[in-house]
Amino acid sequence: MKFNLNKSIEILQRTPNVLITMLQNMDKEWVFNNEGEKTWSVYDIIGHFIHGEKTDWIPRMEIILSDNPDKTFIPFDRFAQFENSKGKTLKQLLDEFQKLRKSNIEKLISTNLTDEDLQKTGIHPDFGSVTLSQLLATWVVHDLNHIAQISRVIAKQYTTEVGPWSTYLRILKP
Repeated sequence: MKFNLNKSIEILQRTPNVLITMLQNMDKEWVFNNEGEKTWSVYDIIGHFIHGEKTDWIPRMEIILSDNPDKTFIPFDRFAQFENSKGKTLKQLLDEFQKLRKSNIEKLISTNLTDEDLQKTGIHPDFGSVTLSQLLATWVVHDLNHIAQISRVIAKQYTTEVGPWSTYLRILKP
């Protein structure tokens, strides 16, 4: 499928509600367990979503669209959530994510991006030149990636409990 902003917004707008529906009032064991050493829990992933809303997608879009000749993105701290989420409940994180996403979608829509805008570039610290359409497509796939990750983290809590059916449950495979 070719990048389409309206279709992308369909996914981006739904993500907070998908996560709220999936995770609200969930037992702490589901929320705070992970898949093992150096892996993220559901709680960590929601914190990561929040950090991205604050420092990644819209700020990088603004860099690309700015008149500043330096289009270099600030490196993204993929682990900032471990400090930033301290002391917050999952409900607080989900509410914060929903609020930030709503605001970011409003900014995205109000920018009235043109086809020309979507081809403008910024400089990613690892990848070099990237287009705005690539950034926005990545935002969509990033959401879907982490929704799948959340499902996998939760499913893996029952890896041994499913017994022989694990053979048929691809989500439990390493």
